[in-house]
Amino acid sequence: MHVLICANGIAAATTVAPAADLVIAADGGARLCDALRTRPDVLIGDLDSLTPADVARWQDAGVTVLRFPTDKDQTDLELALHLAVERGAERITVLGALGGRWDQSVANLLLLAHPRWRDLDVALVDGPQRAFLIHRRGVVEGSPGDTVSLIAVAGDARGVTTTGLAYLLTDGVVPFGSALGVSNRLTGRRAEITVRQGLLLVVHISGKHR
Repeated sequence: MHVLICANGIAAATTVAPAADLVIAADGGARLCDALRTRPDVLIGDLDSLTPADVARWQDAGVTVLRFPTDKDQTDLELALHLAVERGAERITVLGALGGRWDQSVANLLLLAHPRWRDLDVALVDGPQRAFLIHRRGVVEGSPGDTVSLIAVAGDARGVTTTGLAYLLTDGVVPFGSALGVSNRLTGRRAEITVRQGLLLVVHISGKHR
């Protein structure tokens, strides 16, 4: 089951909503749904980024509204991710998770490490960019020349082995707090990355970028 979540960040003009079995708008992400001409099935959050008229319009359109208190321990996106898991998601695509507030952007990236969905295919997507975490093994599929960056996010990533990239590692280390793994590139249409210890944030950018 593929779940699409629209968050309340800034999405690139080239962002396209993929086909999904369930669409969840995280609070102000409902506006992104509007921009992408995608009707959400569920609107979730404290709804402080929307006007009462906005919420009423979605309710009138048959959208299920799940309202939470403003004073809560989870962000609207985190609530949406938990809901996606409860609904049986196997794959989750999040649009609009980055841009705007730095604290929200960093928190959204780190949400990828939450243990509840660590075994699912969860990715943050913005135009040509896709970010996801590798716990043990991951695959990047694209075109020769695409940018692929590997960033350690929970201490050093050890036992890193890559195939299909211009700069290869064999049982190597990507140090935490280092830009060593930034701006690698695909040599073919597929790369495989394995990690023995630690977490790697993978950012795949379609097309050639410097």
